[in-house]
Amino acid sequence: MNLLVNILIDGVAYSMVLFMITIGLSLTLGLMHVVNMAHGVFAMIAGLVTAHLVTAWGVNFVVATLLAITCSALVAIPVERLLIRRFYKRSPMDQMLMTLGIVFIASAAASAVFGPQVVNVPLPEWLSGSVSFAGKQFPAHRLMVIVVGFATLVLLYLTIDRSRYGVLVRAAVDNPGISETVGINTQLVYVSAFAIGAALAGLGGVVGAELLPLEPTYPSRYLVLMLAVVAVSGHGSLASAFVASLLLGVVSTAAKYFYPEYSSLVFFGLMFLMLKFRPDGILSK
Repeated sequence: MNLLVNILIDGVAYSMVLFMITIGLSLTLGLMHVVNMAHGVFAMIAGLVTAHLVTAWGVNFVVATLLAITCSALVAIPVERLLIRRFYKRSPMDQMLMTLGIVFIASAAASAVFGPQVVNVPLPEWLSGSVSFAGKQFPAHRLMVIVVGFATLVLLYLTIDRSRYGVLVRAAVDNPGISETVGINTQLVYVSAFAIGAALAGLGGVVGAELLPLEPTYPSRYLVLMLAVVAVSGHGSLASAFVASLLLGVVSTAAKYFYPEYSSLVFFGLMFLMLKFRPDGILSK
């Protein structure tokens, strides 16, 4: 029973990291129709900035995380305005090649500034210990990741599915001409949606640094992992992205416990089966 509880806690925490990092990519692809291979760059930026603020400047972890997430969003704005915007109506192959170029440039810059080694994000004391619940000890960091992941899900649901902003995003994507005619600033909608996706990736990069270590090759190393979650979830569905992350994360974690040498095979085997039998997304109708 203790083993199953540990697998569940670790699996759900890993799933929440996948969800926070990939949901921005899923929504960008589904709502804005942009194949953004550089999405992991924003997760890496936030993680590296947090580590630097905490270790070099002694900034509080929570404050450093908020500043780093803001930094990822601010970096995303000129990227969208100067590069992504020019490729909205181009082919997916053009979008993919352009954003892969961003990955290589960002990786080289990160290596030059922070070095080629893995960068650790120091956790505060209240996240380094454990929490006692029902007579059992649970890692505080894992519980924090789970809480933040579910909070992110709720906030996104209220923002995308239950707010006027979500309607504006869908309208601007589906029919930009009519949207502009009725007074919607489509360019502002595009850049804000892209920045929100980058901020979410940054949040996942910081809280998930122990599960997905930060290094200059971060955007390319975990790119296939991100695309796998997006492929299984379908494009643009918040619920599908959450369920896909949960399924792949828990199954992958269980495989690492029981058959660590075959964990990657299990992960991508499950992805293959889901794409075979649910090609339009795990919750598609």
